[in-house]
Amino acid sequence: MTFGRPFQVAVVAVAVVLLAACQSPPVSPQGRPSAVSVNSGSSVQKQVARTGIDVPMAWGGQLRCGAAGCRLVTVEHEKSTVVLYEVQGRQARLLDRQPVAYHPDGAIWLTDDLVVAAVEGSFSLDVFRVVQGRLQLIRQIPVGLSPRDVVLVQASEGRFRLLATPYSGKEVAWVEYVPDQPEATRVQRAKWCEAPWHPVRVQRAPGVPGGGVVAACLDEKRVVFVPEDNLLGAARTLLTVPVDAQIVPRQTRPSPSGRWLYVALETGGRNLRFNMDSGELQWIAAPLLGTVSVLPLTDDLVIWAADSRLYLQRLGADGTVLETRWLPVDGFATGLQLVDADADGVQDLVVYNSAALPKKMGVEIIYGPLWEQAQPQMP
Repeated sequence: MTFGRPFQVAVVAVAVVLLAACQSPPVSPQGRPSAVSVNSGSSVQKQVARTGIDVPMAWGGQLRCGAAGCRLVTVEHEKSTVVLYEVQGRQARLLDRQPVAYHPDGAIWLTDDLVVAAVEGSFSLDVFRVVQGRLQLIRQIPVGLSPRDVVLVQASEGRFRLLATPYSGKEVAWVEYVPDQPEATRVQRAKWCEAPWHPVRVQRAPGVPGGGVVAACLDEKRVVFVPEDNLLGAARTLLTVPVDAQIVPRQTRPSPSGRWLYVALETGGRNLRFNMDSGELQWIAAPLLGTVSVLPLTDDLVIWAADSRLYLQRLGADGTVLETRWLPVDGFATGLQLVDADADGVQDLVVYNSAALPKKMGVEIIYGPLWEQAQPQMP
């Protein structure tokens, strides 16, 4: 279960060979900022400020910034560890690394001092408390499946509702967790679809103004939705990708207003977006064969991730691509997160490379403004 899908293995292998032969960008030491030059013909374009963090196979994670500064929790997938970093002044410092069972796939923050990791081998969500910069395991919650993702869906007065979705299989696990009352923890299962990866909350869906949760079903070519007022109910089909069996929806993310749901398609040379008011579906031309993750910046400005590069697209009202710009990354960018990591009032991009290229960084922080720093030529 190292890479998850044959497509990922093939793309990473090809990228490693091609990039090793064609490129030698500078490598930053662990936790140190670096500037990456993007070559285009004989000219060298402007440098992009970024911090690289040496996390092998960062399948997931989250950077949390608050009054006490910024801390990153992530996983080293093959090394079966959860790691904690402090990010300050565009530098990262390792605080702690703790072992878990085979293949952790993701980690999130619940509060400033509570972390949850999804761990395949133990069929569990592992809860850690951060005490003086160290990760202390306080609870292991069995969920009855090998979790690929964990998402915080609701939080109120010290109570948390978590969603764990599987690496493979149709069942998801809803977890009610109260740290101060561990005996009150409750796990309920529901059937969704085959391999519902990367669930995300949405503000609304056609005919459902209250919103809910959506996920891309890798092995069923559809996107499913459960409404906020009935999260334990059966998942309904929000959209089916209307193409042949080669097209696989891999990740969905809503635009900031909630109007559009963007869908990254693993193969096929195009992506799509779905209008969450009208149900209209629009195809979006892609410059590369496959896309592994997506993050809208506005309703009509979106970041797509492919192997070793990101591309940003400005779109017209009908989904036509008006302009494309590029940013290089160090690997297979399956996770994207917006956060102001250096506290300058501008959103930055955290990239989680589930498979980094040799001698490259598993986590990268690319400092904004993102569109202005991206380049018009493919790296």
